[in-house]
Amino acid sequence: MKPDSPDINKQSVSAVKWSALGSVAQYGLSLGAQIVLARLLGPENYGLFAMGTIVLTFSNFFSNFGFAWGLIQIQHLVEEDIRFVFTWQLITGSLVAVGLYLLAPLVAQYFNEPRIDAIVRWLSLACVFSSLTAPASNLLRRNLDFRWINIIQIISYSVGYLGIGLPLAYHGAGVWSLVAAWLAQAFVMMVMTFIRQPHSLKPLFWYSGAKAISGVGITVFVTNLCNWLLNNMDRIFLGRYLDSHAVGLYTVGYNLANTPNSLLIGALQPAFLTAGARLQSEPERLRRAYLPIIASVWILMAPLFALFAIIAPYLIGFLYGSAWESSALVLTILALSMPAYITWSMSTPILWNTNRKHFESLLQLPILALAGYAFYNYGNQGIVMVALIAAGLLFIRSVAITTAACHQLNISILDLWPLAIRGIAMMSLAVIGTLGGIKLGTIASLYIGTKLNATVTTFAGININFSAATTYLMPLLGGCFSGGSILLVTALIFPKLLGAEVIGMLSRFSPRLAQSLDNNAKFGSKNK
Repeated sequence: MKPDSPDINKQSVSAVKWSALGSVAQYGLSLGAQIVLARLLGPENYGLFAMGTIVLTFSNFFSNFGFAWGLIQIQHLVEEDIRFVFTWQLITGSLVAVGLYLLAPLVAQYFNEPRIDAIVRWLSLACVFSSLTAPASNLLRRNLDFRWINIIQIISYSVGYLGIGLPLAYHGAGVWSLVAAWLAQAFVMMVMTFIRQPHSLKPLFWYSGAKAISGVGITVFVTNLCNWLLNNMDRIFLGRYLDSHAVGLYTVGYNLANTPNSLLIGALQPAFLTAGARLQSEPERLRRAYLPIIASVWILMAPLFALFAIIAPYLIGFLYGSAWESSALVLTILALSMPAYITWSMSTPILWNTNRKHFESLLQLPILALAGYAFYNYGNQGIVMVALIAAGLLFIRSVAITTAACHQLNISILDLWPLAIRGIAMMSLAVIGTLGGIKLGTIASLYIGTKLNATVTTFAGININFSAATTYLMPLLGGCFSGGSILLVTALIFPKLLGAEVIGMLSRFSPRLAQSLDNNAKFGSKNK
C-alpha cells in the first residue's frame, strides 16, 4: 500500500482544489443536461424516474452496507482489509439487487404507479455496480487522489447523460432515457475506478481484522440509513400522496438547490474526513481546521445561496419554461436552507474523528421521528408545504450536529457569534443588491420586449419563445450581476468583514487574493 504522506495540509489543499474544479465542471455538465432533459421529458417522466431513484438510493445503503468506508478510517491498511471489503460488497450488492428486482411490484403499489415496476427492476443493476465501485473509490479517497475521482465522475456522467441519455430522450425514449443514462454512468464509473485503483479480487470472508472493519461498517450503515430517510422522506410521502407530476416539479426545484450543495460537500467533506482521520489524536489542529470552514460557509457561501433563492423564479422560467413555474418556490425555500445543510455536512467529520461516530445517528433519531410525523400529517398539502418541512428539518439537524461537534472541540457560542454576524451582514448585502438588480432587469426586459415579436423557434426539439425568455433573462442577469458585484466589491474594500478565518482559508487556495485582502484590511486600519 502507498504510505500516508506526512504533509497532510498540502495534500488536503490539493484535494480540495481538484474537488472544487471537478465540482464546477460537473455542475456545468449536469445543469445543462438536466435542463434539456427536463424540457424534452416534462414533469411526469421526471417524477417517474425520481420515484425509482428514491428506492434505488435506499437499496444502495444495503448493498454498500458501509464496509468500504472502513478503508478510509483504518489508520494502517493491509491487503486483507481490501479483500474482505470487496468480498462483502459483492455479496451484499448482489443480494440487494435481487431483492429489489423481486420487490419492484410492491414499490409500484406503494406509489400507486404501475410504470415504476419495470423502472425499479432495471435500476436494480446499479446496486451491483455501485457496491463494486466503493472499495476502489474509497482507496482513492484515502490517498486523497481527488484529481482522478473527479475525472472519472466527469467522464462517466458525460458518457451516461450526454452520450446516451440526451440522444434517447430526443428520439422519444421518455423515462427510459434517464434509466439508461443512470446505468451507463454507474457502469463506466465502476470500470474506470478499478482501472485507476486496481486491487485484489480474491475472496476473503473473515480474518483477524474483520471485527474492527465490520464495526465501522455497521456504524456507517446505521448513520447513512438515518441520513437517507431524513433526506428522502419528502419525496417518499409526496409520491404516495400526490402523483408523478407533483414529484417531478418538486424534484427539479430540489435538484437545482441541492446540486451545488452536493458538489460543495463532495469537494470539501471527503478531504476533511480523510485528513481528519489522520489527526484523530490532535483535537487542537482539528479545531483550527474546523472554524475557518464554518466561517467560509456562513460568510462566503450563505450570501450566494441567498442570491440563488431570490433569482429562483427567473431561473426556473428561463431554463425550464412555464411548465415548471411551480418549482420556483420550492427552489427558493430549499436554497435558503442549503448553508445549514453544508454546515451539518462539515460538522459530521468532527464526530467521526473524535471517537463519537455513533453521535450522528443518535442525535438525529428524534429528528427522524419529527420528520415522519410532519410529512405524514402535512405531506398531502402540496410541494410548497413539503419544501418548508424539509428546510426546517435541515436547520434542526444542523444545530444538533454542529453543537455536538463544537462541544468536542471546545468551541463556544462566543467563538461562533462573530461569524454569524458577519454572515448575516453579507447575506443582507446580497439580498439588497440582488433585488435592486432584478428591478433594473425587469425595466430592461419591458423595453426589449417591445422590440421583439413573440417569435418561437425550435432547437433540439425544444420550442423557444424569445420574447418570453427575455422576460426571465434580463431580471436574472441583473440580479446575478448586481448581487454578485456588491459581494465582491464589499470583500475587496472591506475585507475585515470577512474575518481572519475566511482570509486564512482563502490563503490556502489563492495566496495572492488573500494577501490583497490582508493588505486592504491593514490599509483601512491605518486610515482610521
